Amino acid sequence: MTPQHRSRLLAAASLTVAAALSLSACGFSSESSSASGSSSDGSSEGPRTVKTAMGDVKVPAAPQRVVVLDTAELDSVLTLGVKPVGATHADVDSGFLNYLPKDQVAGITDVGQMMTPNLEAIAGLKPDLILTSKIRHGDKYAELSKIAPTVMTENTGYPWKENFQVHAEALNKKAEAKMVTDDYAEHVADVTKALGGKDKAAATEVNMVRFVEGADIRVYGKKNYIATILADVGLGRPAVTDQAKDGFSYDVSPEKIDLADADAVFHSTYGDPAKSKETQTTGGGLWKNMDAVKNGKVFAVDDQLWIQGIGYTAADKILGELRTSLTK
Repeated sequence: MTPQHRSRLLAAASLTVAAALSLSACGFSSESSSASGSSSDGSSEGPRTVKTAMGDVKVPAAPQRVVVLDTAELDSVLTLGVKPVGATHADVDSGFLNYLPKDQVAGITDVGQMMTPNLEAIAGLKPDLILTSKIRHGDKYAELSKIAPTVMTENTGYPWKENFQVHAEALNKKAEAKMVTDDYAEHVADVTKALGGKDKAAATEVNMVRFVEGADIRVYGKKNYIATILADVGLGRPAVTDQAKDGFSYDVSPEKIDLADADAVFHSTYGDPAKSKETQTTGGGLWKNMDAVKNGKVFAVDDQLWIQGIGYTAADKILGELRTSLTK
């Protein structure tokens, strides 16, 4: 989250608090305001209808007790200034992804592992809104909907910007969402300028490699979360990315890692470095002979941030790391 974004959201929050105090002074309680369907910006409105992957869903005017079941949804709500009452944890030691500010995740109830959320724990939090995606929890939609209005996007990852807008609509935070996207666009433009402008950025081919425990090495294509950020900055991508299955990734063995060579290579690891073939690959001759390695343009990055976060708060941090790395 950029300083401008943070200050704008704080200003918006201050206005909301001021409006609430004014209502209180006039004899209105927060309970009476909620009962009449008052939204977070002080306007009076009833339940709203949100278009989702599972059809139209009626949600409260201003949800107060939100539960999120995936990392993208957690990034979205925190970016929009909403602390959920519950969230699933990622399959990492830190539980909630480590790039998220500790003070923002403090107090959030863990409702289970991302793919196997504890429905009883979710119900116990008495949520008024649940956010997730069909690809993750479509099979649990009927059960979740009995607990609270459940807003699902179709997928995760590549359509993260569109999903963010759905999350903002469900939370009644469209104005805040515009602040976020405007700040992101400004940050992207600043990074592109720092790299020497659009032409120079386009002439710089960048690859993203992920070492995954229990799977082949992934050379990320052009249809995934990180690829959209690289594209926004205007960076070039090597021809190998066009071979990615469904645009997502082109998987290689350590014996073919040289196919990942580019002007700059970023790499992350999911799982144990030895079991994910990172140790074997980066210690081998093919890796060491890549131009990016010999030119000092290989950068190890945090998998939780670059791959798993999937949101604007993560993207803002990634943009900063891109700028620092590529301008060295």
